Amino acid sequence: MRKSLAPALALLLALNFAASAEDVKSGLKDGASVGAFNVKDCTGPSKGESLCYRCKYGARPVVAVFTRTLDANVTSLIKNIDAQVGKNSDKNMKAFVVLLTDDPDAAQPKLVELAKKNKIKNVPLTIFDGQAGPPSYKLQKGAEVTVLMWTKHEVKANHGFAKGKLDKKAVKAVAGDTRKILE
Repeated sequence: MRKSLAPALALLLALNFAASAEDVKSGLKDGASVGAFNVKDCTGPSKGESLCYRCKYGARPVVAVFTRTLDANVTSLIKNIDAQVGKNSDKNMKAFVVLLTDDPDAAQPKLVELAKKNKIKNVPLTIFDGQAGPPSYKLQKGAEVTVLMWTKHEVKANHGFAKGKLDKKAVKAVAGDTRKILE
């Protein structure tokens, strides 16, 4: 009996590890309604102001990237989303990036530099004061990056990534999922 349980247990553990390594459940589930929250705009049309982009964008198709880091893969994701917004301006697609930080003053120049260096034109880079993010968005502590896509204030796609798990393949998958909010 022990011999038959060992392979099954090993397979179960391997599948559980693989699932957790690829994806973190973070943020609102598909079908959930997105709430209002304020950010400080660092690079967008409302640079220097505190505002609610969820409110400003209304019922349009929106991609919101919540991140606790600004590494090369996050930068690649931002560039891809920026390109998607540019390509879909006729569909009123919008996006914004929210850096979750306990030190907004130190983060602001980093966002400005990132936008300038990478020619980010269509996606405002913003700051939320606090690592936890907006409470109603249910961002998990173990998620380094959470991407929510919605239209008409309803979540259509959700991607969560543990530290180091956002890679080129994941960036491509997230960018491809924008079709879910454009249909």
